[in-house]
Amino acid sequence: MKTGRIGSFTLALAMVILAIFSLRIWLIPTADESVSIVAQLENSVDPVTQVPDFSAINDIAQKKKAFFDFLRPIIQQQNAIITTERDFVSDMGKLIENGESLSETQLAQLNQLFDKYQYAARNIDTKSLNSLLKRVDIVPESMVLIQAANESGWGSSRFAREGFNFFGEWCFSEGCGIVPSSRGSGKIHEVKVFPSVDASVSSYMRNLNANTAYALFRSIRADLRSQELEPTADQLIYGLVNYSERQEAYIDELLDMLRHNEKYLVKLDV
Repeated sequence: MKTGRIGSFTLALAMVILAIFSLRIWLIPTADESVSIVAQLENSVDPVTQVPDFSAINDIAQKKKAFFDFLRPIIQQQNAIITTERDFVSDMGKLIENGESLSETQLAQLNQLFDKYQYAARNIDTKSLNSLLKRVDIVPESMVLIQAANESGWGSSRFAREGFNFFGEWCFSEGCGIVPSSRGSGKIHEVKVFPSVDASVSSYMRNLNANTAYALFRSIRADLRSQELEPTADQLIYGLVNYSERQEAYIDELLDMLRHNEKYLVKLDV
């Protein structure tokens, strides 16, 4: 691993958070209205396209720390984007509750978020925005880190190294990814290739926040929010029962990994 890598990530994270904060001027119609707000946020991220050789680190504790330190700022970047989106949806809901009309720009921006999170709304009103908020929400860092470690073999799988895919996401068109050597006869899936590590994290979070398979995940999170509780990894992992064909055994494995790696994760969730 190159020295100074984590320091550069920390600096990059600070720059991204500053850029995302600056993008809150979208509430004032002075930005370029022809550019998608979703695209503006995603383009504010400096892509990570180099993965350290984690398999070369023999010390297990050192490898785990290096892996978590590598992914942590990338996860924080993506959660910062989601937080900005969530704040915007919440602010628009408050305007509607106060009887104010939304501008064409604000409506267009909301429609971009409805599309991103795959929620079909007949009308943009308080009800539809509350439903959207169940999808536009962050994913606890420790859960993302543990699942990435599980799915990528602590960053050593060829899918992570060659395709920046840390979460085992599939695609189903020929040439869309890497063909698994263990793919069964008659199967057509490939392991998706991403242009960068942050694109993989973004896709994973969007998958949890939009795919019908993870409705339970979103329901658990929304229920905790309604009680004014901060969702945590040990609670939300139960919503990943459909992430793997192993289902309950997969959940048990993730929870076991969460417990065994607690000393590396205790400072991550806020």
